[in-house]
Formats: sequence, C-alpha cells, structure tokens
Amino acid sequence: MSMKSINRFLYGPTPEEKVRAWQQKLRTEQRQLDKEIRQLDTATAKARTTLKQLATKGDVKSARILAKEVVRSNKQKDRLHVSKARLGSIGVQLQHQMAMVKVTGSLQKSTEIMKLSNSLVKLPQISAAMREMSMEMTKAGIMEEMLDETLEGFDEDEELEEEADEEVEKVLFELTDGKLGQAGKVGGELPTTEDAEEEDEQDREMERIMDVDELFKGSKVTLSGNKRKMAANPTPEMLKRMKVNSEPASANGSSSGPSKPVSRPVTVRDEEEDEAAQNFAPGGDADYFAEEDDEGRFFGGGLTDEQKQILNIFDRAGGEGAQDEEGSELNAVGVRRLLSKLEKAVAKNQDQRSKYPNAPEKFIDSEADLDAAIKALLPLAQAPTVAYPELIKSGATTLLVGLLSHENMDIVIDVVEVIHEFTDEDVGGEDEDEDEDDEGQVVRKGEGALKDLIDSMVTSQTLELLVQNLSRMDEKEETDRQGVFHTLGIFENVLASRPTLAETLVSTTTIIQWLLNRIIQKEHDDNRGYAAEVLSILVQSSRSNRLVLAKADGIDTILRALNTFRNRDPAGPDETEFMENVFDALCSSLAEPEIREQFQQAEGVDLMVLIMKENRASKSRAIKVLDYALSGPLGAANCNTFVEAVGLKPLFSAFMGKSAKKSKTGTAMPASEDIGHILGVISSLFANLDSDSPPRIRVLAKFVEAEYEKIDRLIELREQAETRLKITDREINAEKKELLAAGEDVSEMEDLFLLRRLDGGLFTLQTIDVLLAWVIMEDDGIKQHVEMLFGRRGKTVKDIEKVLRGYLENIGEADPEDETPEAITSTAQRNILTGLIGFIEGC
Repeated sequence: MSMKSINRFLYGPTPEEKVRAWQQKLRTEQRQLDKEIRQLDTATAKARTTLKQLATKGDVKSARILAKEVVRSNKQKDRLHVSKARLGSIGVQLQHQMAMVKVTGSLQKSTEIMKLSNSLVKLPQISAAMREMSMEMTKAGIMEEMLDETLEGFDEDEELEEEADEEVEKVLFELTDGKLGQAGKVGGELPTTEDAEEEDEQDREMERIMDVDELFKGSKVTLSGNKRKMAANPTPEMLKRMKVNSEPASANGSSSGPSKPVSRPVTVRDEEEDEAAQNFAPGGDADYFAEEDDEGRFFGGGLTDEQKQILNIFDRAGGEGAQDEEGSELNAVGVRRLLSKLEKAVAKNQDQRSKYPNAPEKFIDSEADLDAAIKALLPLAQAPTVAYPELIKSGATTLLVGLLSHENMDIVIDVVEVIHEFTDEDVGGEDEDEDEDDEGQVVRKGEGALKDLIDSMVTSQTLELLVQNLSRMDEKEETDRQGVFHTLGIFENVLASRPTLAETLVSTTTIIQWLLNRIIQKEHDDNRGYAAEVLSILVQSSRSNRLVLAKADGIDTILRALNTFRNRDPAGPDETEFMENVFDALCSSLAEPEIREQFQQAEGVDLMVLIMKENRASKSRAIKVLDYALSGPLGAANCNTFVEAVGLKPLFSAFMGKSAKKSKTGTAMPASEDIGHILGVISSLFANLDSDSPPRIRVLAKFVEAEYEKIDRLIELREQAETRLKITDREINAEKKELLAAGEDVSEMEDLFLLRRLDGGLFTLQTIDVLLAWVIMEDDGIKQHVEMLFGRRGKTVKDIEKVLRGYLENIGEADPEDETPEAITSTAQRNILTGLIGFIEGC
C-alpha cells in the first residue's frame, strides 16, 4: 500500500496528485481536439470534392456556399490547433508547479495558467472540462477567482463570416483550377468594389461558364399579347432589363394579351439581392414562419437558409442520412435502408472490379459509391439500441469486416473509422434504460447492444484483420496515419467493454510485436503514445500476454524505449503519458518470474539505478519498477545486482528527501513522489540479501552513518502513520456505532474496515516496523538508539511486536504444495515475521 493512497484517503489528493490529475485531463482534452481536427479534415476533403463537381457542372451559387464552408472549417481547425497548443502550455506550467512543490510545500499562483485557462474556457469543445479544472485550480490556490467577463461566449462568428466572404474567390479559384473565381493569380487582396468594369467582365464570364445562354434558348412560345423576341445570345444587361420590365406585369397579375395561363418570366437576380430577400427572418431562418407541429408551439427549424442549402448540396452530391424519407428520427426502417444501400454498393463494386481488374477508370465510380455508403453508417452510433441489432441480424457486420480486406486502402480506412465510432466508449452512455446481460449484471441497453456488436465482430475475425492492416498502412501519409489511430482506438474501446478479449487479441494476432516495433521508434507522435497505452492495457492483468511479451524480446525493447528518458525529461504532456504507460507495462510484466530473469539479464536494474541518479522526471517511476523487481523471494538476484550497481546512494538520498543534483532546468526535483515504493525496496533488500554478506552489510551501514539519521527518519514516518491510523480508527468506530444502533450486522464489514485501515496508515506502519525490527536485530547501536527515541515518546520496542503480530494474522497460510509466485511470497513473509517477532519478544 503506497503513501500516496494513504494520504489521499485521509487528507485528499496531494499537490502532486492534483497536478497529475489535471495533466491527465489536459491530455484527454487534447485527444478530443485531435479527434475534432481529424473530423474537420474529413469534412473539408469531402466539401472540396463536391465543390469540384459543382464547378464542373457550372453551379456557381452552390459552389460559393461550399467555398464559404471550407473557409469556415479551416478557420475552426486553426482555432482548435491554437487551443491544443494552449493546453500544452498549461501542461508545461503545471510541470513547473510540480518542481516548486518541494521548495515551497504548496502550489503557487500562476498568472500564465489563469490567462490560458480563461481563453480555453470559451472554446465550446472543452468548455465544461476547463471550467471544472479552473474551479479546482482556484481552490488549490493556483488561480485567482475567474472574472465573469472571461467566461463569455465567442463573438468571433461575425468576424469569421466576413473573412470567409473575402476568401471565397480565392478558394474557388484554387480548388477549381481557375474555372470559378476568375481573378487570375490570386494575390494578397481581392478586387475592391470600385473596379466595376472588371467585376462586370467577371460576371459575364461566370455566366458563360454556367451556359446561361442555353437556359434561355428555344423559348419560342408566346407568353402574352405583348410578346417579346429574345436575342439568340442575350447579354446580362438585356436580362436585367427584362426583369425590370416584367415586374409591373407580374405584380398586377395580368397582361395585355389574350387570357391564357401566365408563366412567370425567367429572371436573373444578383446573388446579394437573392440572399437579402431570403434572410428576412431572425437569424436568417427560412422556416421561421412555418409551423413545425400541430399546436403551433415551435417555429423555424433553427437553421439559416445558407445552412439548409449546404445540407441540400451534400444530399444532391450523394450523401445519405440515417433518417427515413419523411425526415423522422432514426428507426429500424431507416437503418435497413442504409444497410441495403451498402450491400448493393459492395456487390456492384465487387462486380466491376472482377470485370475490369486492370481498368480502374471502369470501377472508380462504384468505389466512390461504396465510400459514400460506408460513411453514411456513421450516424448509426448515435442510436445503438436501434441500429446495432439490425447490423447483427442483417449480417452487415460480416459485410463490413469483409471490406477490411479490400484492395483500396481508402475503403479499408473508411471501415476502420466506422467501427471506431461504433465501439466508442460513449456509445449508449446516455441511455437510461437498463437490462441484464448474460452474466446477470444490470447494464444499460446501449452498453448491452455495444457488447453484442463487439462479440459479433470478434466472431467474424475483426481483430485479426485489423492487425493485418496495420502493416499495410504507411504512416507517412496523413490518411493512413489516421487509420492507425482509429485502429488503436478500436482496440482500446473493445478492451474497455470486453476486458477478457485481451488474451484473445494477443493469442490470435501479432499485435504485441507491432506495438513493440512502434514504441521503439524515436520520433514521437500520437500513434506512438497510443501504442504504449494499448500495450500497457494488454499486459495489465494477463499472465499469458506477459509471457508473449517476453518471447518477443519485449523487456529489452521496453528498456531501450525508456533509456531515452535517462538524460532528458519528456518533451511535453503527450510524451510524459507515453513514458508512464511504458513504465506501467514494465511493472505489470515483472509479476512473472521468467520476466524478472530477463529483466536482470537485460541490465534493467542497472538502467533503473542510472535513471535514479539523474533526478529526471522518470526517477520516481524507476523506483517503482525496482520495488516490483526486488520484491519477494523471486527478487533475490535483482537485490544483489542493485547493491552492486551502487543503487543505495540514490535510494537513501530519496528516502531522506534529498536531491543529488539539480535538473538542467535549474529547479530541484522532488525528493520522492512515493515514499511507499522506497520503503518497499529497502524491506526487500533486508529480506533477500544473505546474512553477513557484503551487500547486506552495506545496507545496514546506511542506517548507522550520520549518527543514525536514517533511523530518525523512520521514526518520523512512523509517527505520521500512527496519527493517520488513529484518525481512521475513530471514523470506523463512529460508523460501527451508527450501524449497531440501526441494528446492522458489522461482522460482515470487517474486511472492508481492514482495507480502510491499511489505506489509512496501517500498511505503512507495518512496513516501517518490519524495517525497525530488522535493524534492531542486526546492530546493538541501532537498538539503543531506537529504544532512546521510543522512550522519549513513552513507547517501547514491544509496540513493534504488537504491530508485527497483527501483520502476521492478516497473512493467510499458503498450501505447501502451491508453487505459484503468490504462495511462495506469502510463505516467505510469514517465516520472516515469525522470526522477527521471536527476537522482539526476547528484548
């Protein structure tokens, strides 16, 4: 049990823990921004493709609308990039706060963090998280109280709209290879309104592109008695005059000719006039005055006319929604319709590819239709209880999984993105309806639908195909890089929903080898960090997975990855998270005897000692690794190696709260972030080193030197643990009285109370008393010093005996025939405690 857990339970999170929690939140929000940036990239790419199609057709108005949308997307993406950088800056500032905790003992006010936080609070995507974090930082004393005006929403929309309008011509010209936005080579500024003649010429040229003359040719039918002949090639001026001359007749609703059905004359309006006429309602909502329900309670659809036009453009370009034809919400009929279109698109594409395998131009259209059909499935993740059963029942999951073997990697990546969305951990999170799963556990229906979908996909060998495709993707390409990210995201989502699939994933694929190859790459990016996270998850609770890691030379690979942090700190929050995940994977792996042997042979102990000496950010993680590597009888060989590698000096320096030297940034590193692991290492040294051996004598000498200052430190830590334990005991006794008064049986809660006592200082007290018993037994001078310190506090060494007896009672007796590492360790602990208690009794 670590000191960190104890302090958290009694006094709440420590300053270091608060900073780590904030850094974790920052990394989570950065990942969310990355996801939104990728979604914007996808949407922008689709808009660009549609824009070129519209340019080919000469649809100027629709092209202009989409051009504005592209500009807005680019502006939004830039803003998200800036926000992500600000999150990183806050992470750096928090790192400085960590360094100052040792000097000042508390977190300090930071104007820079306050400014960055206030600016990020206004970003809708992370507003809630930043508000919560800002409140926590204010309570912790890092920030002053936030001003109301800093929390106001963005007022940049109008400015963004103006900039978008200015960029329209440039975007049209660049994206359509000069077909639209005829302004020659685009410079830094657009033509002003004073260049009237030039603009008129551009208008005439644009009208010729749209074949306006063809629209009016052949209209030879007499419309009225005042019939006018139209020239074969009317000019824009002639068309405008026709519009002006025809307005009175239209207004009166009659003509001077014979009474016949009157057709509305075709007119050409300026774009500005058209928009002004349509934006007559508040917010430009074209449906503002249309009743949307029978009772007339709600008016307007909430969308501006331009937004409606954008949606219509994409609909015409082939986009499909998950709604039915009447526009109702997603239902089973709409889902079946989408799945039917997907099935037809797959069949058509397979047919075209089989007929013309060497003629891509023959099947490219069917490939585009397949791409659209796959992406149309994305909205299904919003209604898992409706969509997922249909996916399974119709066999669409098998169809999707089959597309993971498609020859076109773009199609494969589309499928990967869809599966990633389907398996997202937030799917079904807001569904309040509950049901029972196969194990009788109550779960939300959305979560149950997700688990059923995952089971269906696993049966169809989805995991195997996903891993195979990792080697097909070239991460030098942005699209493939996103494909790798989505694939790793699928693994994380699947393991979060179905943890038991971790062994299936490792045993049926080569995922471990791929992850090891990925984390060893020197250049850091999001996918490298994600690979380390998935690796840590896979080896966390599976012995078989850890053994697969060992067979793949995983320990050597992990040590090489960690060696880069021996002489430097991580470059930022993302790389810090990467480092922590790799350390966690190593700690989990050291539970296996085979891996401890590999760890020693790969000079892992020596590397951890070198990391400790450097006092970098990785120091506390190295101590944690040593605690795992040296513990129990299986750690005896590593204990000897540790002493031979001169690890005692940096270990006891950290134990005393000293820093061997300052980091390159000039600030002293914290002496120890987790005293519990240091105590664990020292205890393992006494338990595993042979009596009277030189390594053991060197350990004992550390407690004698400097007038027994290490003993003084142990007594100080013991008093702190006793104080915390007394507080915990008072709370437990008060709860017991309340339960007894209510007629409850407290005997069934004794195990829970014991866990609380262990967290509340008992475990630390037990570890310290084991160490005190060892050193008292080994050296008479230490014994006299301990008795003197205890006497000043009204205690005797018999108090140590009481603690050790309680410790022994809580360690169960293992079966003598049980040879598991846990059983061997348990037996060794009981033997050691029995011997120490016997010695203390004779004192």
